[in-house]
Amino acid sequence: MKKTIKALSALSLGFLLANPAQSADRLTVVSWGGAFTKSQVEAYHKPFTAKTGIEILSEDFSGGLAEIKAQVEAGKVTWDLVSLDKPDIVRGCAEGLLEPFNPSLLLAGEDGTPAKQDFVRGALHECAISSIVVSNILAFDESRFPQGAAPSKLTDLFDLSKFPGRRALQKQPQGNLEWALMADGVAPEQVYPLLETREGRDRAFRKLDSIKDNVIWWTTGAQPPQMLADGEVVMSSAFNGRIYNAQKKEGKPFRIIWDHQIGYMNGWAIPKGSPNKAKALEFIQFSSGTTPLAEQAKWTAYGPTRVSSTKILDAELVASLPTAPANFKNAFLFNDEWWTDYADELNEEFNTWLAN
Repeated sequence: MKKTIKALSALSLGFLLANPAQSADRLTVVSWGGAFTKSQVEAYHKPFTAKTGIEILSEDFSGGLAEIKAQVEAGKVTWDLVSLDKPDIVRGCAEGLLEPFNPSLLLAGEDGTPAKQDFVRGALHECAISSIVVSNILAFDESRFPQGAAPSKLTDLFDLSKFPGRRALQKQPQGNLEWALMADGVAPEQVYPLLETREGRDRAFRKLDSIKDNVIWWTTGAQPPQMLADGEVVMSSAFNGRIYNAQKKEGKPFRIIWDHQIGYMNGWAIPKGSPNKAKALEFIQFSSGTTPLAEQAKWTAYGPTRVSSTKILDAELVASLPTAPANFKNAFLFNDEWWTDYADELNEEFNTWLAN
């Protein structure tokens, strides 16, 4: 998601402060900008306004908690809803920056499934509701592989004999360490307990050592599809939506390897002290319904967190989503709470490993 910062104009801000009655009829909803915000505007904002008459004032931000923290600590909260990645939801809740959320407010699925059973594991949090699953996947240009000899599973990333050539991986420990252990035979449920030990970390880095000399490290989501298209790498980790866009909009012959995709979530949270909390909750209730979540998937290739939403989507689109049953069967979800505790030390270890 492109991170662009846009501020309210002085005129708009002055209008809101001078007209509190009017501000009660609108919500300030903050997200990441670009195509992602457009998907939210089309799927959520416009139909919500049509239903309730509540106007949505859309702002972009650069992610993270800094701006929310500044507003909360100053006692001047101007944002009503923020689209946050799950790690920031976890941290923001722990730091008291977000309003608590009661999942009982959520509507049942349109097929009658109770909300708590309809959402994928990890989507419901005490301070937020996650609406989409974004996945880190492996991808390759199928035109560069002979018929029947293409990579198809996670372990192929580490098989330089069968699939020689350079790979591209995101320049961070998250995802790479988990993949390394699972490719080395560790059961998914043992990955994080093992990464808490010296033995487990050494094992993960040894596995990465086996391909380190053949890895190009990427830092922005636009790089993997470009590297694949240029033939700079034979295989790359990537955000699934980037590869989908390259396939559908640019006609690139890319293929996604869903085996052991690593998913993380993004959803709506309410900054602590929002003056429009009741209406913000109304927006969350609406936007987390079966149809709105399905509608957003039509604008992006990210998976809706409701099972009932996936059921009403076109089969061809579903096949491209992380949450499609065939793609999600052995998905691995980031443990955001775990990374909150261990990110600093593992970032340090990872950077040291890169430098050696």
